[in-house]
Amino acid sequence: MFPAPVLDVIMEEEILYSETFRIHGNDFEHGGEVAAAVKSVMKQLGIRSDVIRRLSIANFECEMNVIMYADEAEFEFSVLPSQVRVVCKDRGQGIPDIGLAMQEGWSTATQQMRERGFGAGLGLPNIKRNSDKFEIESTPSVGTTLRYSVNLE
Repeated sequence: MFPAPVLDVIMEEEILYSETFRIHGNDFEHGGEVAAAVKSVMKQLGIRSDVIRRLSIANFECEMNVIMYADEAEFEFSVLPSQVRVVCKDRGQGIPDIGLAMQEGWSTATQQMRERGFGAGLGLPNIKRNSDKFEIESTPSVGTTLRYSVNLE
């Protein structure tokens, strides 16, 4: 007789707090407001300052990428017992070459974006560097989904 197969069941952690924000493309005037709102919530929840710092950097970069390159996005911020997680799904031009976009210094920023101080090619690399887990999916002419998290422990 063969032993019965062991089934590993992975349970999703309970979400302790979740909020969804909408980000509008080309809305430079409100750039950073979502990242600031999330930072405020994290402080109110008593999340460690090092976690807040890392997520604030990642969230600002994510928000500005939407403003610069997408039409709009839903930015979902969730706090779980072991991590803080972000899922940002945008509708927009997408990224034709993710490998290239992940290289520090590579940018498709317009002259207008550069005049505003953006376009150094650090956005996606900064998000990845400040996350414990980072995933990106993109379809040209459709949009991009970023999933990243920072562990609380």
